[in-house]
Order: sequence, then C-alpha cells, then structure tokens
Amino acid sequence: MPASGSKEVLTQLIEAGAGIIRLNFSHGTYTAHQRVIEHVRTINQELGKHVCLLQDLQGPKIRIGLLKEETIHLVSGQELALTPEVILGTENRITTTYTNLAHEIKIGDTILVDDGKIVLKAIRKEGNELITEVIHGGDLRSNKGLNLPATRLSTPSLTEKDREDLAFGLQQDVEWIALSFVRNPQDIIELKEIIKQSGKNTKVIAKIEKPEALEHIQEIIAAADALMVARGDLGVEIAMEKVPMVQKNIVSLCNRAGKPVIIATQMMESMIENPLPTRAETNDIANAVIDGADALMLSGETALGKYPIKVVAEMKKTILVVEQTAPIYNRYQDISSTSPTFYNDSLVRTACRLSHDIQAKAIICLTQTGWTALELAKHRPQANIFVFTDNQSLLNSINLIWNVRGYYYDSMVSTDQTFADIESLLTKNNYLKSGDVFISMASMPIHSKQRTNMLKINRVS
Repeated sequence: MPASGSKEVLTQLIEAGAGIIRLNFSHGTYTAHQRVIEHVRTINQELGKHVCLLQDLQGPKIRIGLLKEETIHLVSGQELALTPEVILGTENRITTTYTNLAHEIKIGDTILVDDGKIVLKAIRKEGNELITEVIHGGDLRSNKGLNLPATRLSTPSLTEKDREDLAFGLQQDVEWIALSFVRNPQDIIELKEIIKQSGKNTKVIAKIEKPEALEHIQEIIAAADALMVARGDLGVEIAMEKVPMVQKNIVSLCNRAGKPVIIATQMMESMIENPLPTRAETNDIANAVIDGADALMLSGETALGKYPIKVVAEMKKTILVVEQTAPIYNRYQDISSTSPTFYNDSLVRTACRLSHDIQAKAIICLTQTGWTALELAKHRPQANIFVFTDNQSLLNSINLIWNVRGYYYDSMVSTDQTFADIESLLTKNNYLKSGDVFISMASMPIHSKQRTNMLKINRVS
C-alpha cells in the first residue's frame, strides 16, 4: 500500500473511518508489511482505537511473467504461446507462472488476461507449451493475472508462498487471515489446522472468487469465521452480470449464519484518479449496506490512488446516510431449536427485540470469545452494541463485526459493580446520557465466564 504506508497517512485513514487495515501479500516485502503493522499498533495506543489487521494471502493467482518491452500489443486472430519456461515475453511467446497449464486446460477453453481485457482461446498443445488464439487483443504489461473460468486446476488454495507468508502473519499476531481462491470448506479447515498447531487463535476469512466456491457456499460459510465477496476475480471467473445476485445471496446467507461478510473490489475505483466518486459507485456502496454487509473494502483506491483519505471519508459519508435513513435494522434471524446453545441464542434474540420495544440506546455484553457480539449483530438491532472483555486480541478482531465497539475491562468484582463501571464509562464517552435506557447481558455467575444467560434493563440515573 505505497500510498497509505506511512504512519501519518494511516493515522488520517483511521481518523477518517477505517477500522481494518488490509495487508496485501500479493505485493510488498515483509519489512514493508511489518512497518505498517507497527504503525497501526502504535496508532491504536495513541488514539485509543482497536483497528485490526487483515493479512490477505495471495493464493494460487496465475500470472504472466516479465515482458521484454514495457508494453506489448496483441492482435486479434494471432497465435500466442504460453510457456512455463522463464523468458522475457514477446508478442508471440510469454511465460505463465502455472507450470501445469498446458496439461490441465482443455482445447477450446477460454483464458482471460488482465481481468478480461484480453481474451485467449486454447487451440493446441506443444509439449509443455499451450498455443492460444488471441480472440480479443490489446496492450499487455508484465505480471498481469490469468483467469481460467472453464478450467478446474489441481493447485492447492494454500501455496508454498502462502505458507511462508502465513508463518510471518501469525508471528506478527494479525487478527484476521484471508484465504484467496477458496474452492471448498476443506481449504478453510486446512488453514485453521495450521493456525491451531501454531498455538494461535487467528480468525479466517474465505475469499469467494471461484465458481467452485459457489457450489459449496453453505459449507464454506459454516467452516469460515467470515467471508469476503471478492468481486474482482469473481467477476472474471463467472459472468459479471451474475455477480450482483451472487453478492446479495452470499450476504443474506452470512447474515443468517451470523458470520461477518465483506464486500470488496472496485467500490470507488474512479477515485484512484478523481476527487469524487461516480453516482453508480455511491449506489453500489448504499446497496451493499442495505443488503447487510458488515464491512466494505477499498483496495486500489487507498493503495495506489491520489486521494486515499478522501475516498474513506466519501465512503463513510454514504454509509452514514444509509444507516440513518434505510430500513436496515431489526432483521431477526431464525434460530435452531436443535442448536447446543439454543437457550443462549433465544436470550440474545430476545434482547434485540426488547431493545427495539423499549427504544434502548445500547446493548452491553461481557464476552471472552466474541460469541455474544456476533449473535447480537446477527439480528441487526438499532441499539449500539458494546463489548467489554479482558481478551485484548478480541478487542481488535471484533472491529470487523457490524455495529460493535469494544472496551477493555478486567475487574470482575461483582455484577452490580461491573455494570456500574460500564455505565459510568459509556456516559463519560457520551454514548449514554441521563434518562437513557440500555440492556446489560452477561453470564451468571459473572466469574464463570460461560455463555450469556442473563439480561437486565437499566436506566441511566
């Protein structure tokens, strides 16, 4: 993120409204990423924030190699060879980073280059090389991505590079790890096992950008801690006109399951160059909020763009207007009577319904794992959700969850004292004022730190 890597710019981004900083491991050195990590942690301390870090693993992204010239021009109708041999590419022959390409692709399959700006068709194989016909030509630069929407590849979702990057991320205690090109729940399970063996409790985001993932979407949602609708590659791997309804369906399924969901890619693409978004981009943001997204992600706009601070401010402006005017609250989800936490689930949903009936300003919960926060957010109460915990890493990770704010609290003397302390703190920070009603939730007895089993209505004196 060259445009946003300095402490000064990161501070401005966070003050403008950014709650999560993404580290894109498709680019950059460990030294550069570590510098950003240290900046964010320092800013959290200085500003009293809980901004979390998201490590985005590259995954098996297939790219072309380096070219002999800065730009080459491919003409429609010409032949182009894709070779695993490392060469400086020309108009007739270029390197591909996927060495098994010629063996796994079928003749007639389509290959999309640079997000579909250039279209190739496989016409024959010559040893390890694939000969293609350029269906739609254009200018091409080094290291652009290849997408194979009709081809199922054998490469694992977690590459050797990803494993090395993952070890670095876990060492740095990042709060979230995003796995690219997820195809089935086993990809998530494998990553979680590596995290568990490392002794960490890092949360996993499944990036949805492959057609195979859509075939297993329910199981992937169940296996992951959160999802990202990564519309860049998804819009190339499937027909782009299908993406809007796929996005809406995934958001709905995640909302029902109580799993956070991020909408990513090209949200305000025009602001890479321009100081204001287009009307269509503003509508895109609004629709994602109305659908029920937990977070919206900026990438090129803040990594490369001319206006990284302004783009966050513009996005926040639209989000706030939608939140103040659209019917996005009180979406009570069904709960399963066979769930092992059925009674706790019922209590949380009751708290959300009650908060609407009594016009509560806040729902306050004590949690160790973040479970109560996720369950509360699932029903989209209009009351603010405040989490109090002595789990420091949880304070940062819950920043991804819709409408949740976290505070550190470790003085579990008695229930009455705990909630008196919390009321005092929220009043001091102007979240509550005299006469406001709020709901408290906790596990009784309070020192046992079990699932939430109690709620209480309070009025600020």
